[in-house]
Amino acid sequence: MRREQINFHLRVRENFRVTNARGQVVAVKRLFRTRVDEVLSIAEPRRMWGDDWYFSGCYLGSGESLILVSPNFRAEAVAEYARRWEVETLFAALKTRGFNLEQTHLVDHQRLSKLLALLALAFCWCHRIGEWLHTQRPLKLKKHGRKSKSIFRRGFDFLRRLVIHQSPTDRADWRRVINLLSYT
Repeated sequence: MRREQINFHLRVRENFRVTNARGQVVAVKRLFRTRVDEVLSIAEPRRMWGDDWYFSGCYLGSGESLILVSPNFRAEAVAEYARRWEVETLFAALKTRGFNLEQTHLVDHQRLSKLLALLALAFCWCHRIGEWLHTQRPLKLKKHGRKSKSIFRRGFDFLRRLVIHQSPTDRADWRRVINLLSYT
């Protein structure tokens, strides 16, 4: 990608070796001794993998850092990476963590287009249900500081339970999730 001049941000592990401002080889995490969520973009290239790279990152808390490497200096690399990560979570929901899109084996362009449109609506509905459930009873954080499920997954599981295990007591829940479709 670098040879083709495609800009990218790649997350690297904290223990990767890189040169610091004095030319010493150190673990890349030593370049990012920042407060939680304080983003740092280093304007001068550092040497790693035998080439010059630009680094951006922040300390996420709980001993974990987000460190990105880019072929060009990008002050907003962390924000760009965060936006891209939202797309990655959508793809995960469409594929292995929800709808199993790949198992359809569709190749016809029109059919695939219609299925993607339907899945986009279903994803939004599940996410909206998850948000509603979160307002009713928030998910507890696990020891590592993350939720046990995503908002999407919580809504997906709830909707799937309603569809598969229909019972007369679920009528009120059905009314609620259908009403969520009409709210903006």
